[in-house]
Amino acid sequence: MSLKLDLCNFSGYKIYPSRGIRLARTDGKIYNFVSKKCRNSFMMKKNPRKISWTVLYRRKMKKGTETDVSKKRSRKTTKFQRSIQGATLENILRNGTRNRGP
Repeated sequence: MSLKLDLCNFSGYKIYPSRGIRLARTDGKIYNFVSKKCRNSFMMKKNPRKISWTVLYRRKMKKGTETDVSKKRSRKTTKFQRSIQGATLENILRNGTRNRGP
């Protein structure tokens, strides 16, 4: 059995069944709030990105993300043959043996 969870339009918190407040405006839009605190802040036209306990604020300030801890992987370099213009394979192999050390 799965519960139908709503999200608070102000704070972003989950609203469980039989909890929260629902506001219907005259234009037909319905807003869900988890508490009276959220509803009053919404009605006062507070910006949830500036209020520290909301989910939007935490996303904006990058709080609680664990992806920053992991290191970025570096790629291994791959070797490949480059052609030298105007040289034949015999010349390249002959010069390769001469340039090597003891």
